[in-house]
Amino acid sequence: MNIHQLGEFGLIDRIRQRLRVDSHVIRGIGDDTAVLPYTRGKYLLFTTDMLGEDIHFTRRMPAKAVGHKALACSISDIAAMGGLPSIALVSIGLPKHLPVCYVDELYQGMHRLAKQFGVSIVGGDTIKSDKLIINVALLGEVEKKYLVTRDKAKAGDWIFVTGPLGGSFLSGRHLTFTPAVAQARFLVRNFKPHAMIDISDGLAGDLNHILKASRAGVRLWEGQIPKNPGCTLQQVLSNGEDFELLFTLAALKAKKLLQWQQKTRQWFFYPIGQITANRKQLVRAKAFTHF
Repeated sequence: MNIHQLGEFGLIDRIRQRLRVDSHVIRGIGDDTAVLPYTRGKYLLFTTDMLGEDIHFTRRMPAKAVGHKALACSISDIAAMGGLPSIALVSIGLPKHLPVCYVDELYQGMHRLAKQFGVSIVGGDTIKSDKLIINVALLGEVEKKYLVTRDKAKAGDWIFVTGPLGGSFLSGRHLTFTPAVAQARFLVRNFKPHAMIDISDGLAGDLNHILKASRAGVRLWEGQIPKNPGCTLQQVLSNGEDFELLFTLAALKAKKLLQWQQKTRQWFFYPIGQITANRKQLVRAKAFTHF
C-alpha cells in the first residue's frame, strides 16, 4: 500500500495508533491542537501547519498573502480549541533561486497578522528545498473551563458554522481569511459549545471528524447550509480551506444564540443540522485531502 491509497486521514490514524504519549499529556493526536499542562487554571495549546507550494499556494500568489495564510491556519486551530495564540516558530524550505524580496514580503504578511493577534514570532529554521515550504509551530493557551474538543457532541445538539462555505481556492479567500478567534472566545465564554473544529478539510470531512470522535451521527439541513456565491452543495461539502468554525450547541443554548444574533447582528452563526445518536448517519461526500 502506498500513501495515496492509504489517504491523509488513514495515515494520521496509523501514526496515532503507533505513538504513545506520557500520562501528563492531556491530548495528543486527534484534535486541532495538542493540549498540555500549563498553569493551575490554564492549558497550553500546541499546533503546527505545513504549507507546500502548488498544494496550498502557488508562486503567482502575492507573497504577503501566502505569509498571512501560513500563520492564519495555525491561529485558526487555536481558535477551534477556544484559546488565544501566543508564540510562533516559522521554518521555511527555500528554492535557491527564490528572490530575497519574496521572502521579505512573506514575513511581512506573517508579521502583520501576528501583530493583529498578539503573536510573537521568536525563531525557526531554514533549509534549501526544490519548492517553497512553510511550517508554522504555534503555542497558545486556554482557560481549562473554556477548552473545547471534537469529541463531546451530543445527540440533540444543533450544528452551526460561522460563515458561508465553498470556493475558497477559486475566490482567493484561503489567502485572506481572518481566523475566527473573537467568535470562538465569545462562544466559549457565553454558550459553552460541546464540540468545535475549524473547517480546513471541507464541511463533510470536518463534520465527520466530530462525528467519529463523538461516536455520533448527523441530520443535515441541506437547504440551510450557507454557500458562497456560485458554489454548489457538493462544493460546500468537499472544498477545503474555508477556515470557518464548525461547532455544536445544546438545543436550548442554540435557540438563545439565535435570539442574541437577531438582536445584535454582531456576528452571524448559521444552524445547518442536528447531531443524532445513530453513528451510521455520516456525511456521504468526499472530503478535501492533501494526498
